[in-house]
Amino acid sequence: MSDQGKLFDEEKDQTIKNNQNGDDKSDLNELLDRAQQEPVLPEGDVAGATDELTDAGAEIIPLETSSDGVVSEIVSLEDRVETRVLEDEMQRSYLTYAMSVIVSRAIPDVRDGLKPVHRRIFYAMHKLGLTPGAKYVKSARVVGDVLGKYHPHGDASVYNALARMAQDFSIRYPLVDGQGNFGSIDGDSPAAMRYTECRLDKPASYLLQDIEKNTVDFVDNYDGSFQEPKVLPALLPNLLINGQTGIAVGMATEIPPHNLVEVCNAIIHLINNPEATIEELCEHIMGPDLPIGGIIYGRNDMISAYKTGRGKCLIQSKSECLEDRIIISEIPYQVNKSDLIIKIAELVKDKRVEGIKDIRDESNKKGIRIVIETKREATPEVVLNQLYKMTDLQGYIYFNMLALVNDGRQPKLLNLREILVEFVAHRKDVVTRRTQFDLDKAEAELHILDGLKIALDNIDEVIKLIRESYDKEEASRRLQERFELSERQAEAILQMRLQTLTNLDKNKIEKERLEKIELIAKLRDILDNPSVMQALIIKEISDLAEKFNSPRRTQVVEYSLTEYNKEDFIEEEEVLIQLTKSQYIKVTPLDTFRTQGRGGRGVVSFNPKDEDYVVSSFIANSHDYVYAFTNLGRVFRMRAFDLPNGTRQGRGQALVNYLTFQDGEHVTNLLTLTKEQEDNENDFFVFATRKGLVKRTALNLFNRIRKTGKIAIGINEGDELLDVKLSTNIEDKIIISANNGKTVIFDRDKLSPLGRTARGVKGIKLKKEFRVISLDISDQEILAEGEEEKAQALVKSKKDSQFPALLVVTENGFGKQTSLTDYRQTNRAASGVKTLNMTKKTGMPVLVQIVYGTEETLILTTRKGVTIRLEPKALNHLGRNTQGVKVIKVGSDDKVVSGSVY
Repeated sequence: MSDQGKLFDEEKDQTIKNNQNGDDKSDLNELLDRAQQEPVLPEGDVAGATDELTDAGAEIIPLETSSDGVVSEIVSLEDRVETRVLEDEMQRSYLTYAMSVIVSRAIPDVRDGLKPVHRRIFYAMHKLGLTPGAKYVKSARVVGDVLGKYHPHGDASVYNALARMAQDFSIRYPLVDGQGNFGSIDGDSPAAMRYTECRLDKPASYLLQDIEKNTVDFVDNYDGSFQEPKVLPALLPNLLINGQTGIAVGMATEIPPHNLVEVCNAIIHLINNPEATIEELCEHIMGPDLPIGGIIYGRNDMISAYKTGRGKCLIQSKSECLEDRIIISEIPYQVNKSDLIIKIAELVKDKRVEGIKDIRDESNKKGIRIVIETKREATPEVVLNQLYKMTDLQGYIYFNMLALVNDGRQPKLLNLREILVEFVAHRKDVVTRRTQFDLDKAEAELHILDGLKIALDNIDEVIKLIRESYDKEEASRRLQERFELSERQAEAILQMRLQTLTNLDKNKIEKERLEKIELIAKLRDILDNPSVMQALIIKEISDLAEKFNSPRRTQVVEYSLTEYNKEDFIEEEEVLIQLTKSQYIKVTPLDTFRTQGRGGRGVVSFNPKDEDYVVSSFIANSHDYVYAFTNLGRVFRMRAFDLPNGTRQGRGQALVNYLTFQDGEHVTNLLTLTKEQEDNENDFFVFATRKGLVKRTALNLFNRIRKTGKIAIGINEGDELLDVKLSTNIEDKIIISANNGKTVIFDRDKLSPLGRTARGVKGIKLKKEFRVISLDISDQEILAEGEEEKAQALVKSKKDSQFPALLVVTENGFGKQTSLTDYRQTNRAASGVKTLNMTKKTGMPVLVQIVYGTEETLILTTRKGVTIRLEPKALNHLGRNTQGVKVIKVGSDDKVVSGSVY
């Protein structure tokens, strides 16, 4: 190539690049003009140059042909470029694409309930003669026919659609009869299509019934070489009985399967009562009927979904709780069984679900059977409730009943009635077209029979006329003229066999002719009389329901179960709740501990590790609400039955598995409330800190406690929350006891109500080395200092002045009860009055609790985990300035650390 050619090449490349970047096209046109005026390329480079210029936007127009080749003129296309707004073009193109996906791929037709790929599969199998009684053929044969003739897409999409229609766990009434591995409920994929075989199943034959009778319209396939149906005749209400799912562009469909008999009964009711409401139709359709069963809750939710076309309802697995195991026999629709079992195992491994000992999958061809063995201390119902919450054993069935209407051209969200109306209209159209087809055929056959009858009645003349004719055309013409026959009748006479002349065949023709006349009258009656057509449609639907009569597999429960109520499965009982220093908690039935006499050794209530010991021990009802208050002043809320059950010697479970703690935070106090107490708006929480601060806060400020906790009281640096009590009476007295053996008692009104985050005010005056150990509340009248005479009169007026009393237990196992009448009321922030005569022998008090004489149990726990259960009356009633009596034998290296009276 010459230097001039190379220069032109470089200039051309740069110009083309500029043109592609949106620069002005004048440079390109100038270059093209120069190329026409100055031939700079050698003869051998002409072809390559024209190709490049064509790519740049030029059009090569041949002018004349010579022996040397084609001489071309290069013409600019600038004048032929159509200017469009990019936004409008993108919107138009995307809408075209979206409608193509919606109509031709992802959304089913309301009439036959099929997407195009399913319809083409059925039609291809029908053309191959793969009827329910035919021989199985390789799935690859069917897929190849569908791809080559009707569906030019990937073979995987066609085979997956075919395989799903053979899975009895995916659709309620399988439409493909498969032989081989077509997948499993465990998520196993079907075997390759070269290994599996298939044919149409019996229900599918009712989708294709009468398709040869001009019942539906046919259109050209993708290349015009074959015809395919736009919709199938569909006697089977497939959209509802097998459901459908699909995701298109900007819309999706989700229709669960239903029971065929129920749907057929609803269709018949609608035909007989065209104004029927959805509520009336729902008297026949109880709800979805899923292939693998389950239990659906909330009939009202389903009716609402049927009315609007969109909604959801709760579904649970079918389970049975035995003494030590849970047996799951049905799982929710479209749940992978293998993944479900793995999920349960992971929850057990992560200790998010307690009480499961073993999981086994005992499923077989007869059905699903998952066995979950529970631990001895676990309650199967509670474990099952946790699994409902954390796994797919409980989920939702969604309704989004979108389908194509208006001859398959328009997507529309339909309610139940509209779906059934569209199906009935389709059946009327199919029956009308089928009847007209049969009528036309019968009339054509009668026309022929009429001609044959004329010929047989005049057989001698007919034979003579034929014999005298020169050829077939002349014979036909003469027959038409002589007997006023049509061309078809004349043709039939000419083709008549000699055996027709026998008396037997004459009678046969006459009989057949009369049958045709009767058939024609019947067909015309169907077309002319709507009630006759209606009765015919009802009969066909009834016969279909009878043929495929199948009982429901999915149970429908009338009431809604929006949230599983564990209380219904938990027996109310008295339990012992224990919290250790290492933040382990457990719940033990109270009857585990037998009552002993004073001075008994007790029994071990937990197995201490690493010098762990119980810091809080109290009795509650299994249905109580447990409020957990932390040293940082935060509060959490739980149910007693949600806490981990434990054996008598078990350690329990770490609270960190149940609560979300901050750094350095731990639970210091547990408080139980009944549901009735929670709802009382006039009650207050009273708080006390280790350094003697107290606060009163309204209970209703603690509504809606999050799982992450809520601030209950502001805490000063170096202080921590000790105890919280519930105050329900305006006459309540606040009783604060410290480990210095002193107690203060003052009116609740001395504490003004404060907000949740307030820090409180001083309740008792303490030296730095002492700490508050107890907070109590009583509505007992307590006299102030200087009212001794009134106190003596009060004592004399009582038959029993022992209660209410303060029960005191020391760290060395000494205890006593002292009537509150022995105490005098003080001011808030006072030093207090003596609670006991504290000596080295007794040690400091660890438990000070008010009792009323009705208590039956005193439980004490030592640092080493020894727990004793006593009757409170075993403790003597003594004065304030006494040491008490020995309550529990404590070793020299052990101390009482906590206790509770109930």
